[in-house]
Amino acid sequence: MHVAIVGGGICGLSLALNLHKRGLDCSIYERVPEIKPLGVGITLLPHAMRELSALDLGAELLASGIENRESAFFNRFGQLIYKEPRGKFAGYDVPEVGIHRGRLHLILAKAVEKRLGANAIRTGHECIGVEQDEDGATVHFKKTSTGSPASVRADVVIACDGVNSVMRKQFYPDDKLVFSGINSWRGVTRRKPIFDGRTYIRAGSIRTGKIVIYPIVDNVDGDGNQLINWMADIQRDTFVQNDWNQPGNLADFLPVYQNWTFDWLDVAEMIRNADQILEYPMVDKDPVDTWAFGRIALAGDSAHPMYPRGSNGAAQSLIDARTLADALRTHSTNPQQALRAYEAIRVPAAANVVRTNREFPPDFINTKVEELVGDREFENLDSFITQDELRALSENYKRVAGFTLADVVQARDV
Repeated sequence: MHVAIVGGGICGLSLALNLHKRGLDCSIYERVPEIKPLGVGITLLPHAMRELSALDLGAELLASGIENRESAFFNRFGQLIYKEPRGKFAGYDVPEVGIHRGRLHLILAKAVEKRLGANAIRTGHECIGVEQDEDGATVHFKKTSTGSPASVRADVVIACDGVNSVMRKQFYPDDKLVFSGINSWRGVTRRKPIFDGRTYIRAGSIRTGKIVIYPIVDNVDGDGNQLINWMADIQRDTFVQNDWNQPGNLADFLPVYQNWTFDWLDVAEMIRNADQILEYPMVDKDPVDTWAFGRIALAGDSAHPMYPRGSNGAAQSLIDARTLADALRTHSTNPQQALRAYEAIRVPAAANVVRTNREFPPDFINTKVEELVGDREFENLDSFITQDELRALSENYKRVAGFTLADVVQARDV
């Protein structure tokens, strides 16, 4: 069996590594001419690190990022709402790691080239469509360097080409992004560590301005400063949608955070001192029930685009990759059956995460407290909501996303 993977992002690269581990042949076709370390930060939650450790990449990723010790929630006045240990400090046998997305991408790409060969990743191939017959499938490309056409024949074709997937559009021509008025700005800033330099921070709420902050590179300049990743989310009564990966304009969002001066962080100063700011829309797509179409299937963001909340998009893509590789190995003589088996496992689980990320994401804790207390400081939070009730909200999200302590341990043992 030969598998053609369209898209060389996190999902496509991890799928290739999983297939290779199971003795299955594959090639990756990527639109860009060269894989470069782009983007900002990403958090690898325990269920993501479980998948990556199974590919023998856990130690390298940990060495390239920062291990989170705890997650802390604050209101927009800098008051602590709730905190909990994370990763190994919470009893998992794998760490939770903050890392630059570009570093993660290059580690995966280099692993593919080392294990599958230098020609495993074919760059400069822009997918323009796919067709199939009883014996296989054919992917049609345009070579981005010359504009000339190219076609590839395979037994199975997997779409890992992201939220704007060409292949998904072929099967869902009326497919549209869902935008509800939330825009995001992401940046990285070099500065001294916040708290212990190992804390994942969520401050504010989506209604009055929220920011997520965590370190991704230690001692980035030799002077003890860290590279701090942050993401600002603002919901407005507008349907003017941010662009993708465009430079962010401070005037569009900084005023919301101008007075966020806490005894532990000056948020506005951190934003102003950023090395890089990019803008994104907070978008997803409504879940679909069919990912498998004969010898063709969707995976990762092409299958289940979700709000970038809770650091779960990459984790779900990694789980897709492992589940799909297992199915193709189990049903190696019947690709169609393999893809249906993969679909049956992953569609309901991923749909649940998409819906939860819309309505009850991890920062629902912040929103809930703001609803109960009002947009003001509190004297005694327990008179509004207890720590046990807040812990229950956090555990519910982990349960839906599949990374409670029991989930990760059970999956490892299986």
